Amino acid sequence: MSTDPDERALARQGRMAALVAAATGLFWIGAIWAGNAMDWPQRTRALLDLVALAGFAFVLIVTFRIWRARRKDEG
Repeated sequence: MSTDPDERALARQGRMAALVAAATGLFWIGAIWAGNAMDWPQRTRALLDLVALAGFAFVLIVTFRIWRARRKDEG
């Protein structure tokens, strides 16, 4: 395992992205289930879908930044 501070920071960001992705997926599944079970209006369900979309967009952006940082280090 590398002790380079930059590599450790990238690994930490990767773990954070993975946790956010998993939490967002579980949140989204729970929101869909709760919306169906409690018969929430479509407006509320759409808001929860947008929250999940924001979580996945965050993960995509962080992952892209990690990828770019690793490419910069290689070449």
